[in-house]
Amino acid sequence: MSGIPEELIERVRDTADIVEIIGEQVELKRTGTDYRGPCPFHGGKHRNFAVIPKKQMFYCFVCHEGGDVFTFFMKRHGMEYPTAVREVARRCGISIPDRPTGGPDPREPLFSAVGVAADWYSRRLLEADDATAARRYLERRGIGVERIGPLGLGYSPKGDEFLAAMEQLGIKHDVLQAAGLVVERDDGSARPRFWNRLLFPIHDARGRIVGFGGRVLGDGEPKYLNSPDSQIFHKGLLLYNLHDAKHAIRKAERAIVVEGYFDVIRLVDIGLEEAIAPLGTSLTQEQARLLKRYTKNVVLLYDSDPPGLRATFRAADELLRAGLRVTVATLPSGEDPDTLAVRGGESAVTELLDDSIDVLERKLQLLERKGWLGTLSGRRRALDRLLPTIRSASDPVTRDLYVSRAAEALGVSRESVERETREQKRSPAIKSSADEVVGRADSRLRQSHSSPERELLRVMLHSPGWRSRIRESLPESVRLVEPEGELIKIIAEVQEKTGAGEILESVDGIARAVVAELLRQGLGEENVDAIVEGALRRLENRSLNAKKRAVARKIAVATEEEKIELLREKAALNVESRKLETPDWNVIRRGGKTGAG
Repeated sequence: MSGIPEELIERVRDTADIVEIIGEQVELKRTGTDYRGPCPFHGGKHRNFAVIPKKQMFYCFVCHEGGDVFTFFMKRHGMEYPTAVREVARRCGISIPDRPTGGPDPREPLFSAVGVAADWYSRRLLEADDATAARRYLERRGIGVERIGPLGLGYSPKGDEFLAAMEQLGIKHDVLQAAGLVVERDDGSARPRFWNRLLFPIHDARGRIVGFGGRVLGDGEPKYLNSPDSQIFHKGLLLYNLHDAKHAIRKAERAIVVEGYFDVIRLVDIGLEEAIAPLGTSLTQEQARLLKRYTKNVVLLYDSDPPGLRATFRAADELLRAGLRVTVATLPSGEDPDTLAVRGGESAVTELLDDSIDVLERKLQLLERKGWLGTLSGRRRALDRLLPTIRSASDPVTRDLYVSRAAEALGVSRESVERETREQKRSPAIKSSADEVVGRADSRLRQSHSSPERELLRVMLHSPGWRSRIRESLPESVRLVEPEGELIKIIAEVQEKTGAGEILESVDGIARAVVAELLRQGLGEENVDAIVEGALRRLENRSLNAKKRAVARKIAVATEEEKIELLREKAALNVESRKLETPDWNVIRRGGKTGAG
């Protein structure tokens, strides 16, 4: 045995780009869907050695050496299997513990518990009287009883019947808790995590159910609730329906990424089986790298409203960083993939997918509609909007094409775009392990303890009555720092009766670490009005400073006539900024009270 957990070996294999790794040692050239080069094993000079990315394997047609990425290192460098796995893991940025862990998989009781729970929830949805509302909801969505079983959908009732059923089936409480199926009440007793929710089972790449996504039926927050991260469930490392879609993705040579569970189900029903979705959150770097194993091409089919567009471009940037080719399909106003599939069937969706355009072209299309490409100030702002996508392109050819296209569209020199692209260039590290995620969270916590976003969040968590007031007071022009900005939006929308503990359970990763830290800090006897006022002023001042920097950049490239107007604009901004800088504008905490500083 290798002494390395099988699930970790699978994760390394899924993450590894066999073409990139073998290409470091063999000169490969693309031939159709494969890559060919001289065989490193028998020393041939002809291109008889093939790397086949769709199958994640290599093969020589002369000496017949073949295998996966681990086999390559074993045969090429004489490594033992565990050493080969560790070497590939190192190249993928995945950490493997040094301590050997042989023996049976310690997570097996968790897999078993989640599987038993899935069966119970599914039967409940099909048979129980209290699931009538859930069945009717599915019928309204066009999903009949005959589809519930194959989809594995379930229903979690109110009350503690689930706990009694699991106890009767011999599932211990500590296993249920470790699998994320129960949570503790304030008094220390246990209750089911999912309460009056329609449940979508979430599978790992091997097809094992590892968690659930739950949609609330009726009133309640949050609308969607996932299983918490556990030994078998990591939201940022999984994709809904990938276990079924991976073969269709390889066959179609593309993946269709949508936002919701129902979107996936509907597309699969009309024959587009390559549909997948992130688990109710933004697409992560790890999910993008997972997709890369199965295809180089991704079509984003998100809603076309402002939140949908923001999600589209965030996902596109992650996919570009992973070296994927990204196009965007534009839905008609008011439609989502689910409703379009119901209204127009496969032909309507396929037509939309066939008309998808490159993500940079989609950005330019939107900027042109706004009229930004027709003025000096608009072109400057337009370049700022294009830069994240240009910088995200890890493929050198794609990056070069993006630079040329941006320069052409904005009427500026290629050198100017390249210079802007190099400045403040981000190179996010590729980290996948749970320890590294925690490390990022700790680093993020240290960086911005006193940010205005954090002060507002602290108030919103500890004083729910302020949530709507803060939301209404935030200036539209202010750009909030993430992840705090997204948390502010989330918390502002939940009901005041939603407790901080429920909010903590509904988020994960860095956002969860931020919420946990702010809950520990508390409010004490601090002046809440002063905290909020100070934070809002700091945000407004930040926005003014950003505007002043933008004006300064315009001045650098403006004509003498344009400079006069820009200098007037800069002076007006300086006046606004001075109005904000009253003696008590920057409220900070001192020994549990507020003071000016």
